[in-house]
Amino acid sequence: MRTTLTIDDDIAALVEQEVRKSGDSLKGTVNRLLREGLMASREPVPTKAFVVTPFPLGIGNCDKISELIEELEGPYHR
Repeated sequence: MRTTLTIDDDIAALVEQEVRKSGDSLKGTVNRLLREGLMASREPVPTKAFVVTPFPLGIGNCDKISELIEELEGPYHR
């Protein structure tokens, strides 16, 4: 594909630096940089795991839900 782009001066300077550093052509360098940038945007950003720290509520046995509801709301919870 052939196209014309207007590139900001600061980006053009960085691309020229990369061309000199890599020894590749301008076309090759731009294609590589675009490919790397586009592929990097597809990778999920690593996130920190959400950790829940339990603590006792002081409301007794939670093994039976009906007993827990009765303890919290009283015998007339229905």
